Amino acid sequence: MTKAIYRREHDIFLQVLKRMRIESEMTQAQCSAALSRPQSFMSDVERGVRRLDTVQLRDLCVVLGTDLISFSKAYEKALRDGE
Repeated sequence: MTKAIYRREHDIFLQVLKRMRIESEMTQAQCSAALSRPQSFMSDVERGVRRLDTVQLRDLCVVLGTDLISFSKAYEKALRDGE
């Protein structure tokens, strides 16, 4: 099995994360600050350099004004649509 970071699904995951951040009208710096992390944290996440565990993903969703279920639905839709 190919490592997740090299799969199309991972690219789409990152695209959905970035889109949700932009739609929430937050900069990387604002989002990182809300998570008590340096600005480079969100940059690394969006570039795929840093991976999130489930708890971190949930925290990020809360900061972005959504929840893990809504994020998962958006991610699944993006996968189906082939974004």
